Amino acid sequence: MSKPYKDFEPKWYYGKVPSKSYRSIFKWGDPDFVKVPKETLYKMIKGVFHMKDEDFKSYTADLGLDEVKFDIAPKIVKEEDIKALKKIYGDEFVRNDDYSRLSVAYGKTMYDLLRLRQKKIENIPDVVVYPDTAEQIEETVKYCVEKKIPLYVYGGGSSVTRGVECMKGGISMDMRLRYNKVISFNEVDQTITVQTGMSGPTLEKILNEAVKTLGAHRAYTCGHFPQSFEYSSVGGWVVTRGAGQNSTYYGKIEDIVLSQKYATPIGRIVTSHYPREATGPSLNQIMMGSEGTFGVLTEVTLRVFRYMPEYRKRYSFMFKDFDTAQAACREMMQAEDGFSSVFRLSDPEETSIMMKLYGVDETPLPKLLKLKGLEIGKACLFLGFSDGDKGYSKNVAKSIKRIAHRYKGMSLTGYVTKGWEKGRFNDPYMRDSMQDFGIMTDTLECCVNWSNMSQVYNDVRKFCKSRPDTICMTHLSHAYPQGANLYFIFIAKMNDLDEYKRYQDGILDAIQKSGAAMSHHHGIGKAFAPWLEGEMGHLEYQTFEVLKKHFDPDFLMNPGGTLGLDLTKDEKIDKDQKLK
Repeated sequence: MSKPYKDFEPKWYYGKVPSKSYRSIFKWGDPDFVKVPKETLYKMIKGVFHMKDEDFKSYTADLGLDEVKFDIAPKIVKEEDIKALKKIYGDEFVRNDDYSRLSVAYGKTMYDLLRLRQKKIENIPDVVVYPDTAEQIEETVKYCVEKKIPLYVYGGGSSVTRGVECMKGGISMDMRLRYNKVISFNEVDQTITVQTGMSGPTLEKILNEAVKTLGAHRAYTCGHFPQSFEYSSVGGWVVTRGAGQNSTYYGKIEDIVLSQKYATPIGRIVTSHYPREATGPSLNQIMMGSEGTFGVLTEVTLRVFRYMPEYRKRYSFMFKDFDTAQAACREMMQAEDGFSSVFRLSDPEETSIMMKLYGVDETPLPKLLKLKGLEIGKACLFLGFSDGDKGYSKNVAKSIKRIAHRYKGMSLTGYVTKGWEKGRFNDPYMRDSMQDFGIMTDTLECCVNWSNMSQVYNDVRKFCKSRPDTICMTHLSHAYPQGANLYFIFIAKMNDLDEYKRYQDGILDAIQKSGAAMSHHHGIGKAFAPWLEGEMGHLEYQTFEVLKKHFDPDFLMNPGGTLGLDLTKDEKIDKDQKLK
């Protein structure tokens, strides 16, 4: 909170989070960090949801401060299996206590958080193991095939697609504790190979300090910064085809990965390590996005980039409406004079809220906008920055400014962008604070072409807004010459699991029927899986089924609906099918 509340301040929870509590699992990130809405944002939320200060004097939702306890017996794993696993890992790194089992069962979608607050415990592993070496993982996969035990992987836990949920019990591998080391660094090729449990901040720190940590001649960056950056893993980025907030310049993860190694039921699979080749379909691309359904990703080699933050150029502009802003963004991406690193356009609703979130409403800027004929509620904020060498970064910034002015965009300088940067990784903390009072925040996203962007935007928002008193912020956050990502953030007063599920399903249905890709970077998991075949086409989807039968004929790797690979026909949803 940038400034103290002048009037009534809600009873935000700033207390300690007990280490073995439900809250320690569902809370985002650092247990000691809390972020709450600024006073102006709080007052806006209160108005939208027809709430009073009185409603914020006591908690609506369970804070989850009690110790994790439940009575759910193992489904598959027997005592003899525990003994076998302890021979592989040692006693300390094979755990089946309640907390260990639940801590790797859910991700971070609101459906997961609501279940944890309501203590609805389901789909948990029988046992959790903590790998240290690729050999341990390969032994475990081999054992699971022999004993027909389901195997799941937990990386950073930031999945919003129910990707880590252990639908059939079995074993979950928690990669966070020990599987996070650098395997090799090649400065000549400009690559780094790491174990897949490594977190984003650990990788970035190693690269930024490469002179000291790796004996390099200069500093480097991975260039991959999802909003979940602080609490997501390299392996998670790869298996979900993730994107970072700087992907317009550095690329999505499939552009950054050079090679991969997997432990699969049919043996070790190693992809090639060449920057480009013409040797048939790319196995690298086939394996990426498989979400643990073909095997366990054990190692990944990434391209790295020179780290030159001193040359960064920040900018932001306000456009009169979304159509004008879209046209400007398309021209920026198609001008062929370099790409911005961060490239973000907010629609009118998100622009209004961002001004409150990042403190712009407390500056003289709103009055200046009004004088310039830019109306809050219609105007759209574009912000970004360029990276790279000094000349490149400067040229990109000049080009974007030139195009923005051609479309009558008003320059807001780098002030707004710096405000966004400051909160870019900690905004998720705020949803915990609001959910304590029954207000939920969640996201869905898709990929579109420039030619159908407006139609998809309108179709999806129409459904989002069909629920009364619901905020739906939308932004474009990853762009290409041919199209972009559309990212929908919805905020509603909602605590009922069934109501939430119906609403999320309705949005997914709207995305599929609008003609957009079901996901640009969140992956598919088990939550979005029913729509995947309908979006892709039946013949096209059969390719996935053939690959699954090749790599995992017994359906032991992340079973229970991931990518829809073991769903029945009746459980899948076609474009022409009405949602039940």
